[in-house]
Amino acid sequence: MNILLKVKPFTHHFTPRVCCRFFSKDKIYFVPQNFTDYDHIQQIYKPEVPEYFNFASDVLDKWTAAEKDGTKKPNHALWLIDGTGKEIQWSFEELGFHSRKVANILSDACDLKPGDRVIVILPRLPEWWLLNVACLRAGLVLIPGTTQLTAKDILHRLQASEAKCIITHDDLAPVIDNITAQAPCLKNKMVVSGSPREGWLSFQELLQAASDTHTCVRTRSTDPMTIYFTSGTTGAPKMTEHSHCSFPIGLTVNARYWLDLLPSDVFWNASDTGWAKSAWSSVFSPWIQGSCVFAHSMPRFDAAVILETLVKYPVTTFCSAPTLYRMMVLHNLDSYKFKSLKHCVSAGEPINPQVMEQWKAATGLDIYEGYGQTETVLICGNFKGMKIKPGSIGKPSPAYDVQIVDGGGNILPLHQEGDIGVRISPQKPFCLFSQYTGEPEKTASTQRGDFYLTGDRAIKDEDGYFWFVGRSDDIILSSGYRIGPFEIESALIEHPAVIESAVVSSPDPIRGEVVKAFIVLSPTYSGQDPGKLISELQEHVKQVTAPYKYPRKIEFVQQLQKTVSGKIRRNELRNKEWGKA
Repeated sequence: MNILLKVKPFTHHFTPRVCCRFFSKDKIYFVPQNFTDYDHIQQIYKPEVPEYFNFASDVLDKWTAAEKDGTKKPNHALWLIDGTGKEIQWSFEELGFHSRKVANILSDACDLKPGDRVIVILPRLPEWWLLNVACLRAGLVLIPGTTQLTAKDILHRLQASEAKCIITHDDLAPVIDNITAQAPCLKNKMVVSGSPREGWLSFQELLQAASDTHTCVRTRSTDPMTIYFTSGTTGAPKMTEHSHCSFPIGLTVNARYWLDLLPSDVFWNASDTGWAKSAWSSVFSPWIQGSCVFAHSMPRFDAAVILETLVKYPVTTFCSAPTLYRMMVLHNLDSYKFKSLKHCVSAGEPINPQVMEQWKAATGLDIYEGYGQTETVLICGNFKGMKIKPGSIGKPSPAYDVQIVDGGGNILPLHQEGDIGVRISPQKPFCLFSQYTGEPEKTASTQRGDFYLTGDRAIKDEDGYFWFVGRSDDIILSSGYRIGPFEIESALIEHPAVIESAVVSSPDPIRGEVVKAFIVLSPTYSGQDPGKLISELQEHVKQVTAPYKYPRKIEFVQQLQKTVSGKIRRNELRNKEWGKA
């Protein structure tokens, strides 16, 4: 039974831009789409999930077939540049050819079986996309990680996931060599770049010899497909598991309604490869629609380089965290002419209305904000054609019934602040995460009554728009990254100067919010130069945990206020930072 993106000529008078395709049990429906009629969108989005589904065979291979029979107009599947003039442009057929070879490598050379877990830590290299698709073909559970992970971070992921294989580049290989003895489940290590390394499989050598004949594993829609580690407020990061239907089918709502993608589009998503947003917008959403995934392999994002790239290349749709937009509007945008760009979206943290106004004044383009989580697909969004209320995260996605609820799961009146809840009863949405792997108590703790609670608070207005207020826990959203304070506090306490610390968010004009640490010093360090000590503590945190998590602001205090049970009153510190005290 196929539910494939079967591309066929349009037989009705609707133009491609006003048509929507979505999944049904055994076919694809083409329906008229009018984004100004939000209620109609809610009514028509009713996808059905088949018993078996695999994105590689049921979507990507169908686009390959469409390329061959001419029903899909020419466009790249992947277009990767590096800024030096080197480019990779693959069609869906070439993506399929290479990914089948990699699937054989994983199954044969790495001796991996369907259901086995694989950690992939790579920057924006073509191998990252090949491994994403190859894991689908081989039925393996992919666990992506950012290249900023430290040895401690990687070891935790290896031990918690019991991954049998880790794949990375030569820069991280020495780090991993130092910890693999503590990960008994790890059977194979593979490096994708650099010279051959003792104890490591060479991706490039194996690729040359691998066969391009491979039969895709038949996976059930409910089988685990990927795991993303997400930071919590206490304890170690959780493993957020998604199935073969939750992202691959669930992200149709992102692809069609929010990103407004068609097979002719070239879509650039600026997310780090280690985050769930990369699955959202660098793999599933654009390829569901047969669009081209565009990427720049720059190690660090530079606003000027991004602007120049948008001028030079035919990118039609651009997505980034608000931080990049805030950086770009600081440039003279009048000197940049984007001939192809027609749709801009933002996610990861709230975007400032002022930035939206500056961007539109210079480019003529709105920024369509979206809101979601590692655990979900798009929850709320400003969809193409909708009136944008600057500062609002938009209206609920047609994939979910979203409400503002109290602590007991009761729906609150309009204009009253509460928790953002996604209805999971009487039926749990298929596009919600399966579980926090190995932690049933934490999985259950997200439910209140008939709702899954996102951990964020908001207000709903009389027009059905949602207005983000903030986190209901202590998660910090900085430049699109979600940072749990526990990890930073744990890193700080390892330094002899620190007796106690509390980490909260603090406002920042570029990043939206940054990490701030309030620190009680050891008496032996109290007389040291504060500036020098701050730099030393910041460098210490960078060495202990991922560098992006370090506290950009540090304040030394005599003591930290606590509750009667001994818990630090982080909310008071956070309110002080945000002028709410």
